[in-house]
Amino acid sequence: MPYRVEELAARAATSVDTVRYYQARTLLPPPTRIGRLAWYGDEHLERLAQIRRLQGRGFALAVIQRLLAGELDHADEELIAAVASQAEASETREGRDSREPHGSGATDGDDRHEWLTIAELAERSGIPRVVLDAVVREGLLVPHRVSGEDRYSQADVTAAAAGLRLLQHGLPLPELLELARLHTVAMRETAERAVDLFDRYVRQTLRSEGVSEDVAAERLVSAFEEILPATLTIVSHHFRRTLLSVAQEHIERVGTDGERQLVVAAAERTP
Repeated sequence: MPYRVEELAARAATSVDTVRYYQARTLLPPPTRIGRLAWYGDEHLERLAQIRRLQGRGFALAVIQRLLAGELDHADEELIAAVASQAEASETREGRDSREPHGSGATDGDDRHEWLTIAELAERSGIPRVVLDAVVREGLLVPHRVSGEDRYSQADVTAAAAGLRLLQHGLPLPELLELARLHTVAMRETAERAVDLFDRYVRQTLRSEGVSEDVAAERLVSAFEEILPATLTIVSHHFRRTLLSVAQEHIERVGTDGERQLVVAAAERTP
Protein backbone atom coordinates (compact mmCIF):
# COMPACT_ATOMS: atom_id res chain seq x y z
CA MET A 1 0.00 0.00 0.00
CA PRO A 2 1.46 3.40 -0.91
CA TYR A 3 1.74 6.09 1.75
CA ARG A 4 2.44 9.79 1.66
CA VAL A 5 5.24 10.79 4.02
CA GLU A 6 2.74 12.05 6.62
CA GLU A 7 0.87 8.72 6.53
CA LEU A 8 4.11 6.74 6.82
CA ALA A 9 5.24 8.78 9.82
CA ALA A 10 1.88 8.34 11.53
CA ARG A 11 1.84 4.58 10.99
CA ALA A 12 5.43 4.30 12.28
CA ALA A 13 4.67 6.52 15.31
CA THR A 14 7.45 8.92 14.37
CA SER A 15 7.73 12.37 12.82
CA VAL A 16 8.00 13.49 9.21
CA ASP A 17 11.31 15.17 10.06
CA THR A 18 12.65 11.85 11.37
CA VAL A 19 11.62 10.03 8.20
CA ARG A 20 13.38 12.63 6.07
CA TYR A 21 16.44 12.59 8.31
CA TYR A 22 16.73 8.80 8.00
CA GLN A 23 16.29 9.09 4.26
CA ALA A 24 19.08 11.70 4.07
CA ARG A 25 21.37 9.31 5.96
CA THR A 26 20.40 6.46 3.55
CA LEU A 27 18.82 4.50 6.40
CA LEU A 28 15.62 4.50 4.34
CA PRO A 29 15.51 3.77 0.61
CA PRO A 30 14.22 6.65 -1.53
CA PRO A 31 10.48 6.79 -2.19
CA THR A 32 8.86 6.16 -5.54
CA ARG A 33 8.17 9.45 -7.27
CA ILE A 34 5.17 9.96 -9.50
CA GLY A 35 5.30 13.44 -10.81
CA ARG A 36 5.93 15.75 -7.86
CA LEU A 37 4.57 13.27 -5.31
CA ALA A 38 6.73 10.89 -3.24
CA TRP A 39 5.16 7.56 -2.28
CA TYR A 40 6.38 5.15 0.39
CA GLY A 41 5.49 1.51 0.84
CA ASP A 42 5.37 -1.30 3.40
CA GLU A 43 9.12 -1.83 2.98
CA HIS A 44 9.68 1.65 4.38
CA LEU A 45 7.37 0.91 7.30
CA GLU A 46 9.26 -2.31 8.01
CA ARG A 47 12.58 -0.50 7.79
CA LEU A 48 11.42 2.12 10.32
CA ALA A 49 10.37 -0.67 12.67
CA GLN A 50 13.79 -2.30 12.23
CA ILE A 51 15.57 0.97 13.00
CA ARG A 52 13.48 1.39 16.15
CA ARG A 53 14.29 -2.16 17.24
CA LEU A 54 18.02 -1.63 16.76
CA GLN A 55 17.90 1.70 18.59
CA GLY A 56 16.17 -0.11 21.42
CA ARG A 57 19.23 -2.34 21.68
CA GLY A 58 21.39 0.72 22.17
CA PHE A 59 22.91 0.92 18.68
CA ALA A 60 24.04 4.25 17.28
CA LEU A 61 22.72 5.28 13.86
CA ALA A 62 26.16 4.75 12.30
CA VAL A 63 26.09 1.10 13.42
CA ILE A 64 22.47 0.70 12.33
CA GLN A 65 23.40 2.03 8.90
CA ARG A 66 26.11 -0.63 8.54
CA LEU A 67 23.76 -3.38 9.72
CA LEU A 68 21.07 -2.33 7.25
CA ALA A 69 23.63 -2.10 4.45
CA GLY A 70 24.76 -5.67 5.11
CA GLU A 71 28.28 -4.66 6.19
CA LEU A 72 27.60 -6.32 9.55
CA ASP A 73 25.65 -9.53 9.98
CA HIS A 74 23.58 -11.15 12.73
CA ALA A 75 26.64 -12.42 14.61
CA ASP A 76 28.13 -8.91 14.62
CA GLU A 77 24.80 -7.49 15.79
CA GLU A 78 24.74 -9.83 18.77
CA LEU A 79 28.36 -9.03 19.63
CA ILE A 80 27.71 -5.27 19.48
CA ALA A 81 24.67 -5.74 21.72
CA ALA A 82 26.77 -7.76 24.18
CA VAL A 83 29.41 -5.01 24.29
CA ALA A 84 26.73 -2.37 24.90
CA SER A 85 25.14 -4.54 27.59
CA GLN A 86 28.47 -5.00 29.37
CA ALA A 87 29.11 -1.25 29.27
CA GLU A 88 25.64 -0.60 30.69
CA ALA A 89 26.13 -3.20 33.42
CA SER A 90 29.53 -1.72 34.31
CA GLU A 91 28.03 1.77 34.66
CA THR A 92 25.26 0.37 36.85
CA ARG A 93 27.65 -1.53 39.13
CA GLU A 94 30.00 1.42 39.52
CA GLY A 95 27.16 3.82 40.20
CA ARG A 96 25.53 1.47 42.72
CA ASP A 97 28.81 0.71 44.49
CA SER A 98 29.54 4.42 44.85
CA ARG A 99 26.21 4.93 46.65
CA GLU A 100 26.65 2.03 49.07
CA PRO A 101 28.62 2.07 52.33
CA HIS A 102 31.90 0.27 51.76
CA GLY A 103 31.44 -3.45 52.20
CA SER A 104 27.77 -3.18 53.14
CA GLY A 105 26.43 -5.05 50.10
CA ALA A 106 23.31 -2.93 50.40
CA THR A 107 21.24 -2.10 47.36
CA ASP A 108 17.99 -0.31 46.78
CA GLY A 109 17.08 -2.59 43.90
CA ASP A 110 16.99 0.33 41.43
CA ASP A 111 19.64 -0.12 38.73
CA ARG A 112 18.33 2.59 36.42
CA HIS A 113 20.75 5.28 35.33
CA GLU A 114 20.35 8.87 36.30
CA TRP A 115 21.91 10.75 33.41
CA LEU A 116 23.56 14.04 34.36
CA THR A 117 24.56 17.14 32.42
CA ILE A 118 28.09 18.37 32.90
CA ALA A 119 26.74 21.16 35.12
CA GLU A 120 25.06 18.55 37.33
CA LEU A 121 28.27 16.51 37.32
CA ALA A 122 30.17 19.58 38.55
CA GLU A 123 27.64 20.11 41.32
CA ARG A 124 27.64 16.45 42.43
CA SER A 125 31.43 16.05 42.36
CA GLY A 126 32.35 19.45 43.75
CA ILE A 127 34.71 20.13 40.84
CA PRO A 128 34.40 23.52 39.08
CA ARG A 129 32.72 23.37 35.68
CA VAL A 130 35.73 25.01 34.01
CA VAL A 131 37.99 22.19 35.25
CA LEU A 132 35.59 19.51 34.00
CA ASP A 133 35.35 21.24 30.62
CA ALA A 134 39.15 21.09 30.34
CA VAL A 135 39.18 17.40 31.28
CA VAL A 136 36.52 16.63 28.66
CA ARG A 137 38.43 18.58 25.99
CA GLU A 138 41.54 16.52 26.75
CA GLY A 139 39.53 13.34 26.19
CA LEU A 140 40.07 12.19 29.78
CA LEU A 141 36.36 12.20 30.60
CA VAL A 142 34.26 10.60 27.88
CA PRO A 143 30.52 11.36 27.96
CA HIS A 144 27.73 9.06 26.88
CA ARG A 145 25.54 10.14 23.98
CA VAL A 146 21.95 9.99 25.23
CA SER A 147 19.30 11.15 22.76
CA GLY A 148 21.98 13.12 20.95
CA GLU A 149 23.20 14.92 24.10
CA ASP A 150 26.35 14.49 26.21
CA ARG A 151 25.46 12.93 29.54
CA TYR A 152 27.31 11.53 32.55
CA SER A 153 26.56 8.87 35.15
CA GLN A 154 27.12 8.28 38.85
CA ALA A 155 30.28 6.40 37.89
CA ASP A 156 31.62 9.65 36.41
CA VAL A 157 30.77 11.45 39.66
CA THR A 158 32.77 8.84 41.56
CA ALA A 159 35.76 9.13 39.21
CA ALA A 160 35.67 12.94 39.30
CA ALA A 161 35.49 12.94 43.09
CA ALA A 162 38.53 10.65 43.20
CA GLY A 163 40.39 13.14 41.03
CA LEU A 164 39.39 15.93 43.40
CA ARG A 165 40.90 14.00 46.33
CA LEU A 166 44.21 13.89 44.47
CA LEU A 167 44.11 17.67 44.05
CA GLN A 168 43.29 18.11 47.73
CA HIS A 169 46.48 16.25 48.62
CA GLY A 170 48.48 18.88 46.77
CA LEU A 171 49.06 17.21 43.40
CA PRO A 172 49.08 19.93 40.69
CA LEU A 173 46.32 19.77 38.08
CA PRO A 174 48.56 20.27 35.00
CA GLU A 175 50.81 17.37 35.99
CA LEU A 176 47.82 15.17 36.83
CA LEU A 177 46.35 15.92 33.41
CA GLU A 178 49.63 15.06 31.72
CA LEU A 179 49.83 11.79 33.67
CA ALA A 180 46.26 11.01 32.68
CA ARG A 181 47.06 11.72 29.01
CA LEU A 182 50.02 9.34 29.11
CA HIS A 183 47.85 6.69 30.76
CA THR A 184 45.09 7.19 28.18
CA VAL A 185 47.49 6.72 25.28
CA ALA A 186 49.00 3.56 26.79
CA MET A 187 45.60 2.21 27.83
CA ARG A 188 44.07 2.77 24.40
CA GLU A 189 47.00 1.11 22.65
CA THR A 190 46.67 -1.90 24.95
CA ALA A 191 42.90 -2.04 24.45
CA GLU A 192 43.23 -1.84 20.64
CA ARG A 193 45.72 -4.71 20.65
CA ALA A 194 43.42 -6.76 22.90
CA VAL A 195 40.45 -6.15 20.58
CA ASP A 196 42.60 -7.06 17.57
CA LEU A 197 43.56 -10.35 19.24
CA PHE A 198 39.89 -11.11 19.90
CA ASP A 199 38.99 -10.30 16.29
CA ARG A 200 41.76 -12.40 14.77
CA TYR A 201 41.67 -15.45 17.01
CA VAL A 202 38.01 -15.62 18.07
CA ARG A 203 35.74 -13.73 15.66
CA GLN A 204 37.53 -14.57 12.41
CA THR A 205 38.16 -18.16 13.51
CA LEU A 206 34.45 -18.65 14.12
CA ARG A 207 33.63 -17.20 10.71
CA SER A 208 36.12 -19.50 9.00
CA GLU A 209 34.38 -22.56 10.46
CA GLY A 210 31.33 -21.93 8.28
CA VAL A 211 28.73 -22.39 11.02
CA SER A 212 25.30 -20.78 10.79
CA GLU A 213 24.85 -17.14 11.77
CA ASP A 214 22.84 -18.10 14.85
CA VAL A 215 25.50 -20.53 16.08
CA ALA A 216 28.28 -18.04 15.30
CA ALA A 217 26.42 -15.31 17.19
CA GLU A 218 25.85 -17.51 20.24
CA ARG A 219 29.47 -18.67 20.38
CA LEU A 220 30.83 -15.17 19.72
CA VAL A 221 28.81 -13.58 22.52
CA SER A 222 29.66 -16.43 24.89
CA ALA A 223 33.39 -16.02 24.20
CA PHE A 224 33.20 -12.26 24.67
CA GLU A 225 31.31 -12.55 27.97
CA GLU A 226 33.97 -14.94 29.30
CA ILE A 227 37.01 -13.10 27.97
CA LEU A 228 36.03 -9.56 29.02
CA PRO A 229 35.87 -10.08 32.82
CA ALA A 230 39.01 -12.23 32.72
CA THR A 231 40.87 -9.49 30.84
CA LEU A 232 39.65 -6.75 33.20
CA THR A 233 40.70 -8.80 36.23
CA ILE A 234 44.19 -9.37 34.81
CA VAL A 235 44.71 -5.72 33.83
CA SER A 236 43.41 -4.34 37.13
CA HIS A 237 45.46 -6.81 39.17
CA HIS A 238 48.63 -6.14 37.19
CA PHE A 239 48.34 -2.34 37.41
CA ARG A 240 47.63 -2.41 41.17
CA ARG A 241 50.58 -4.70 41.85
CA THR A 242 52.91 -2.68 39.60
CA LEU A 243 51.89 0.62 41.24
CA LEU A 244 52.51 -0.76 44.73
CA SER A 245 55.82 -2.30 43.66
CA VAL A 246 57.07 0.98 42.18
CA ALA A 247 55.93 2.90 45.28
CA GLN A 248 57.71 0.46 47.54
CA GLU A 249 60.91 0.61 45.50
CA HIS A 250 60.83 4.43 45.61
CA ILE A 251 60.31 4.63 49.38
CA GLU A 252 63.05 2.07 49.95
CA ARG A 253 65.42 4.36 48.07
CA VAL A 254 64.50 7.72 49.56
CA GLY A 255 62.23 7.15 52.59
CA THR A 256 62.83 6.98 56.32
CA ASP A 257 62.61 3.73 58.26
CA GLY A 258 59.12 4.67 59.43
CA GLU A 259 57.94 5.40 55.89
CA ARG A 260 59.36 2.10 54.66
CA GLN A 261 57.51 0.19 57.36
CA LEU A 262 54.23 1.93 56.56
CA VAL A 263 54.52 1.16 52.82
CA VAL A 264 55.40 -2.46 53.46
CA ALA A 265 52.41 -2.81 55.80
CA ALA A 266 50.11 -1.18 53.22
CA ALA A 267 51.38 -3.51 50.49
CA GLU A 268 50.76 -6.55 52.69
CA ARG A 269 47.17 -5.46 53.33
CA THR A 270 46.47 -5.10 49.59
CA PRO A 271 45.56 -8.40 47.87
